[in-house]
Amino acid sequence: MKWLEQSFEWSLWATRFMVLLAVIFGLIGAVVLFIVASFDVYHVSTFVFDVYVNHLHPNKFHEKVVGEIIGAVDLYLIGVVMLLFSFGLYELFISDIDVAKTDDERQNKILSIHSLDQLKDKISKVIVMVLVVGFFKKVGLAEYTQPLELFYLALSITAVSVGLYFLSKVGKH
Repeated sequence: MKWLEQSFEWSLWATRFMVLLAVIFGLIGAVVLFIVASFDVYHVSTFVFDVYVNHLHPNKFHEKVVGEIIGAVDLYLIGVVMLLFSFGLYELFISDIDVAKTDDERQNKILSIHSLDQLKDKISKVIVMVLVVGFFKKVGLAEYTQPLELFYLALSITAVSVGLYFLSKVGKH
């Protein structure tokens, strides 16, 4: 009977390797997002170069450039979420990432994940940053015609700032 229990426990423990699927595809997703964002930045760069070389100045040129760059930053941040997700799952379920350790055996703080709560906290902070970047992209492209709209803009920026302040305090002792 002891043999059956040990076999079952070994099998149960081995199922943790299913997490490797999430790790691998999370890394693939991160690479894809980094590539797409980089192509977006390249596209904007060539557009800006073309505008200045040909002495053009399209309508809302600056807004379009800033919007595209912010969109690329958004994709990079989501790629970072995917990296954190993959690294965290690997460290929690499979093994420590040995090459991430420094000479004095301290682990890199980015990869220092010892529980699902820590992983969730790191990922949620980056997701909040993605939302903030998306918010500022929309704010930058909006047109304001009435003073009340500007007041709402100021309130929303204040709310985001206060939220980021409190988010920075979470998890610090």
